[in-house]
Amino acid sequence: MDLGLRGKTALVTGASRGIGRAIAEALAVEGARLAICARGAEALEETRRALVEKGAEVHATIADVATEKGCLEVVAFAKDALGSVDVLVNNAGGSLGSGPFDEVTSEAWTRVVDLNLMSAVWCSQAAVRLMKEAGGGTIVHVSSICGLDYCTSAPYTAAKAGIAALTKEMGTDLAKHKIRVVAVAPGSTMFDGGSWDRRRKTHADLVAHMLEHELPWKRFGTAEEIANVVVFVASPRASWVTGSTVVVDGAQRRGV
Repeated sequence: MDLGLRGKTALVTGASRGIGRAIAEALAVEGARLAICARGAEALEETRRALVEKGAEVHATIADVATEKGCLEVVAFAKDALGSVDVLVNNAGGSLGSGPFDEVTSEAWTRVVDLNLMSAVWCSQAAVRLMKEAGGGTIVHVSSICGLDYCTSAPYTAAKAGIAALTKEMGTDLAKHKIRVVAVAPGSTMFDGGSWDRRRKTHADLVAHMLEHELPWKRFGTAEEIANVVVFVASPRASWVTGSTVVVDGAQRRGV
């Protein structure tokens, strides 16, 4: 299926590894022109080089989107490099090991909320200005089932729940500008260097128990499976999907 993304411009945050890299790769396969960012220079450059070798147009910049300044800079970089931003994928995030609720510091709350929620706000605000001038666009927030169900990190759960509410508000408010906004909520996803990869190496017994008792398909999701859904909802093929959260978790989430 041709998703209609050939020649479109896309900015992906947190794109140097895992789900973000898989999203960039999937967009490149569809013929999109890319701007990508991450905090780590080495992994970011390796990702850029690998995509360019496959024939993609990719521009990369180091950025910390957990700050408003970083978000403004990366959207400006994408505009300068690509001329426009048709698609924004807010992928940067992480639980950052914040700990039990009554032990989480104010600094940890700020760090987790800025990375997972405010980064999406700040990048989206900057991108929306460009999209309004262009007559439309699409924003995809990569969230988590932790925003829809119980998880063990209060700041992370609260931030991802905020993404679900933000998506609904943005999708409704920005419809008049022909800007679609969708959240994609992955379940537990395994990729090299990710949090579940680290847990598999340090707490193999706990991961084995989870596979047996908490994951109906007895396996983790893959970054590519998440990316496929992100790229579809970012495309014109998903033209009537907006203001909602799409769960991609192999039935892991317990809620209806």
